[in-house]
Amino acid sequence: MAKTETVNLVDTFAEFKELKSIDRSTLISILEESFRSVIAKMYGSDENYDVIINPDKGDCEIWRTRIVVDDDELEDENTQISLSEAKKIDADYEVGEEVVDAVNFLSFGRRAVLNLRQTLASKILEIQKDGLYTKYADLVGQIVTGEVYQVWKKEVLLLDDDGNEMLLPKTEQIPRDFYRKGDSVRAVVLKVDNKNNNPKIYLSRTSPMFLERLFELEVPEIHDGLITIKKVVRIPGERAKVAVESFDDRIDPVGACVGMKGARIHGIVRELKNENIDVVNYTSNMSLLITRALNPAKVQTIEMDDENKRANVFLKPEDISLAIGKNGNNIKLATMLTGYTIDVFRNDAEIDEEDIYIEEFNDEIDSWIIDVLKGIGCDTAKSVLNIPREELIRRTDLEEETVDEVLRILKSEFEQ
Repeated sequence: MAKTETVNLVDTFAEFKELKSIDRSTLISILEESFRSVIAKMYGSDENYDVIINPDKGDCEIWRTRIVVDDDELEDENTQISLSEAKKIDADYEVGEEVVDAVNFLSFGRRAVLNLRQTLASKILEIQKDGLYTKYADLVGQIVTGEVYQVWKKEVLLLDDDGNEMLLPKTEQIPRDFYRKGDSVRAVVLKVDNKNNNPKIYLSRTSPMFLERLFELEVPEIHDGLITIKKVVRIPGERAKVAVESFDDRIDPVGACVGMKGARIHGIVRELKNENIDVVNYTSNMSLLITRALNPAKVQTIEMDDENKRANVFLKPEDISLAIGKNGNNIKLATMLTGYTIDVFRNDAEIDEEDIYIEEFNDEIDSWIIDVLKGIGCDTAKSVLNIPREELIRRTDLEEETVDEVLRILKSEFEQ
């Protein structure tokens, strides 16, 4: 009866380990430790016990070693056996000899069996958590794929192939991301917390590392080390800039990353919900890097202040709005990529002598409207008038009546 129950214990947890991806040898080790733990709790020590797990047979043997003592000197029945009891086992036993006998675990009682199950389950769970933490700690910065299990307001719960939970916080989602249960999602492992031995895996789709890993997947030259990514900066879902450098003069790093007719970069753009990606050829010449970072604007001259990491960039009037970009994204990313604070200015040589700086209209046009116009690169009256009405409305996001009033004021100045 004892052996049958013990076999059932082994089989039960052998099935459990299949679900938890714990190998059999580890399970056997845990099982032995669990038996010893229960014995130690009952008797204060397990030193005089041998626990033998037979994985091939699927059974367990427990052997206890006791020292033979005179009947009147018996003090601890766990470590000692009286001479009269020993002789019942074998008449040749004498005082001082060791008696080794098999122990029926069920003789320890029902509580011992329950304690064994609880201890074993606890140790298996601990091993599983340690394994999960170790696995994902090694994957930080790498792309993983998960299936959406539940969508909450502040985060999305994903499951990996083994059923492990991963969290994608709202702050790490691209603004245009939308998920339903069952969707497959790719993201980079951002961090793994292990507070109170309870690992939590956090993912990100907004991290620059996610974009870098996507390039490694799509561009073989990056994966092979022929091209290196020097820096990635992003405004998730809007625009990104990637500085790349080639170790082989025969390879054009920008062309290799973009691919024939944009074939390589299109997949990345789709993954990032149509995020615009500018690939920039890296150089240690900071003036040249700033020029490249402000693409598609054409820089005419630059005044560098390397000590304070500032740069004054002078452009033609039509290039100022290109340098600034929609919502100022282009110049923000150029600043992030180069580490320099960049200010753009209209090249004085390009200013029409009859033109008027828009600040001079502050008695007729509200200052906040002037700031909006300057934000799209229009710092003079004629630069505003040269933009078609519909485009001006679109680029400034101002009310039609407001734009019409601004145009009326500016036009009247030149009509006079």
